[in-house]
Amino acid sequence: MHGGGFIAGDLETEHAGNVGLARALGVVVVAVDYRLAPETPFPGPLEDVYAGLVWMAEHAEQLGVDPHRIAIHGVSAGGGLCAGLALLARDRKGPRIAFQFLGVPELDDRLATASMTAFTDTPLWNRPKAVASWDCYLGAGRAGSDDVSSYAAPARATDLAGLPPAYISVMQFDPLRDEGIAYAQALLAAGVTVELHLFPGTFHGSALIPDAAISQREGAEAVAVLRRALAF
Repeated sequence: MHGGGFIAGDLETEHAGNVGLARALGVVVVAVDYRLAPETPFPGPLEDVYAGLVWMAEHAEQLGVDPHRIAIHGVSAGGGLCAGLALLARDRKGPRIAFQFLGVPELDDRLATASMTAFTDTPLWNRPKAVASWDCYLGAGRAGSDDVSSYAAPARATDLAGLPPAYISVMQFDPLRDEGIAYAQALLAAGVTVELHLFPGTFHGSALIPDAAISQREGAEAVAVLRRALAF
C-alpha cells in the first residue's frame, strides 16, 4: 500500500520499489490502487485494500502464492492502512496475514504526541500536513473526536491481541515518530511479536536521498526483514 497522506499517490509512485522487492525476495507483489481522500474518505480506502487482500488470497494458486505466507507492506499512510487492514482482517476472520510491515506509519488522528507537537516545519511531512491529511481522510473537524474508528486510526485500538507479527520503522525527526513507537509498545503488551527500528538523523521520506548511508541501511533492512518473515 503506497503512501501519500491518504490523498496522493498511485500504483506508479512506489512501482520501482515494488519491483525491487519482488526481484530481491523472489515473491509476488500485489499493489492496490486504493481510492483517495477527500473524494473517497474512510472507510473507502481501507475497504479497497481489504478487497485487494481477499482477491490475492482467492487467487493464490493462480498467482503462485502460498496463502499462509501473505505479508502486508505499507509506508506512511500506506503503513496506517496496513495496520487498519490487519485489524479488519482479524475481526472479519478474513485471509490470514503472516506479517505486517509498517514503514513510518500514520496511525493517530489525535495529533497529541510530543513529536507531532514539536515538528511543525520538518521536510516532506509535518504537523500542518498531518492535520490536512486527517481532515481529508475522516472529514473536516472529525479528527480527535470521540467517534473515530480504530480501523481508521489504529492507535486508538484497545485490543491488539491476535494480530500478525510486525516490523515498525520510525524516523528521528518525523512527527509520526512517537505514534509508531507507541503502537509497537502496545502490540508488545498484547503479546504480538514486534521489531521496532528508529533510524537516527532521518526525517519522513529521507530514503528519497538514496546515496545516504542511512537510507541504504533502511532499504537493506526492509529486504532482510521481509525475507525472514516469509522464509518459514
